[in-house]
Amino acid sequence: MIEDRWLSVEEIAAYLGVKRDTVYKWIERKAMPAHKVGRLWKFRRDEVDQWVRHGGASEG
Repeated sequence: MIEDRWLSVEEIAAYLGVKRDTVYKWIERKAMPAHKVGRLWKFRRDEVDQWVRHGGASEG
């Protein structure tokens, strides 16, 4: 199922409407759910949605 695939930094940034730099900061500072696959970060949309819903992307 295509919806269940892993998303790249570029794709998750576009999905959330933020810059790639913001995604990297969130991984580092806000425990954004990301998985290292080789040298690349990959994301599951459902995990990121849940993280956002629980305030992960909020300021502060």
